[in-house]
Amino acid sequence: MHKIDMDLVEMTLDVMKYAIDRISSSKIKIGKPKRAEELKALVGETVTDKGIGGEYAFNLWKKHLAKANVPVDHPRNLAFVPAAPTRTAIMFDLVTSASSIHGAYWMEGAGGIFCENEAMSWIVSLTGLPEGAFGVFTSGGTAANLSAMVTAREHWRENDIFKREKGLIITSIGAHSSIKAMAKVIDVDVHLVETEDVLSGVELQDAIDNLTADERKRLFAVVGTGGTTNAGIIDDLDSIANICKQEKLWFHVDAAYGGGALAADSVRHLFKGIEKADSITIDPHKWMFSPYDCGAVIYKDMQLAKNAHSQEGSYLDIFKDEGAHGFNPTDYQIQLTRRVRGLPLWFSLAANGTDKYKEAVERGLELAQIAGRLIDEDPNVELVRTPSLSCVLYRRIGWKPEDYTHWTYENHKKGFALVTPTKWKNGDDFETVSRFCFINPDTTEGDIRAILDSMA
Repeated sequence: MHKIDMDLVEMTLDVMKYAIDRISSSKIKIGKPKRAEELKALVGETVTDKGIGGEYAFNLWKKHLAKANVPVDHPRNLAFVPAAPTRTAIMFDLVTSASSIHGAYWMEGAGGIFCENEAMSWIVSLTGLPEGAFGVFTSGGTAANLSAMVTAREHWRENDIFKREKGLIITSIGAHSSIKAMAKVIDVDVHLVETEDVLSGVELQDAIDNLTADERKRLFAVVGTGGTTNAGIIDDLDSIANICKQEKLWFHVDAAYGGGALAADSVRHLFKGIEKADSITIDPHKWMFSPYDCGAVIYKDMQLAKNAHSQEGSYLDIFKDEGAHGFNPTDYQIQLTRRVRGLPLWFSLAANGTDKYKEAVERGLELAQIAGRLIDEDPNVELVRTPSLSCVLYRRIGWKPEDYTHWTYENHKKGFALVTPTKWKNGDDFETVSRFCFINPDTTEGDIRAILDSMA
């Protein structure tokens, strides 16, 4: 065997050992951030003309660089919307990369796309959408929301009256930031309803009725939220869906975070009306225990998505020939080049079963209720609002915004926990508060109590 092959084998074994240690470890460190200058001083020049060698580079990663990250699956990482990929999903993410599959067309990736579609079928079944509804995996919620809104806009513009109109969508101020970012990309305006709480059908109708004639002509879609990332709030999807039907508007539900809760019998009723949506976003890398990055966009009518997204090109024709007949994910979302990012989710579902997923989601809901109880019992803190899904907003009595910031950084520097402040609209003003988001079923009551105690 050539020496270069032996080096490759040894490096592969090192990587596999690292992966095994990471997957099997029950106690991982949360990591401490360092400035770029500090990291540069520790590792020196890593990209050079001759290379520094795989073994040396890998040791730099293990000794210095890996420790400057915050694992999204740490039990005390409760900031933003963390993640907790299953061990089986992490393991199969290695297989996905090693398999080197281009997941755009069936002709190249039939086996991987078949597996993705098996996982997608389960996700779609949770939504209650009618027969014929389906979806594809994307890089995340932003790409999924963008793909859905491009589909909605192109469908709207099938009517010649709207060909040259700049579109308008309605959503609430509680909607995810990607809605406004996506609107910039596709050059449409956004009308925000001034509520960070539940967006109701009454508020939506009032917003529509108060549009100018020009704005009403340009309105083509409404975005409801199935679990806001800030507070876990679910809009009144049923009444919104009914108004969208009455007003002939596309109804999109951004359930990137909250969609995982569709698997939980205890809260499924809160999503009533999601089955009437024209499109839905759900992120498996959030509450379906898949590795980053893995989002999903689901359509009631897949043909409308295909009309909007299918790319044409002479070198692409072979992929759509009869001999390559099959499902082509690229036809239904914005990306042509794509990895089969739904493959780790499929393997995890196949290995563990959907009942385990339901149990894990229910645990996240339970942890939020436990946190609410502990906050009620602690004289130093109080709930801002009743916990919703797995999100808990609470305030440290007497603290100013800078106190929350200092506390967050101190706990992070210690490698103890990552819990970040957020803002909540309190009357006419926005108040700085603290926030838990529970995804990881390995988080314990002791973890929550210790974090609250650190605020004393």
